[in-house]
Amino acid sequence: MKESFLERAKENLDAAEMLLERERFNASANRAYYAAFHAALAALFHFGYKPDIDHKPVQASFNSFLIHQRKVFPADMKSGLVQMLNIRGEADYRTGIGRKKAITQLKQATQFLQTIFKVIEA
Repeated sequence: MKESFLERAKENLDAAEMLLERERFNASANRAYYAAFHAALAALFHFGYKPDIDHKPVQASFNSFLIHQRKVFPADMKSGLVQMLNIRGEADYRTGIGRKKAITQLKQATQFLQTIFKVIEA
């Protein structure tokens, strides 16, 4: 499962970058969030945790198991998935977003993935 989610994370990050270049800001924010979500799942599976694969349980498991209990990732990552999910919700279901938020979303997702990959691909 870990490898499958790692590949999806990379694929979604690539898609988010391409969509941003094409000025598809809402779609880019969506894919950036899913890149981070899949990276979190890969990290959980890497450390032997089998989460309920849904947004809130993955966020809670990542924070509880990998940040608080195991201290694998820094505490400043705690709000990352929640923030990105909120932007994705705005992009998908509410007013939509513009270039600035899409760029912020992509940067946050990129940093989130880089931090996770440094640990689980080492």
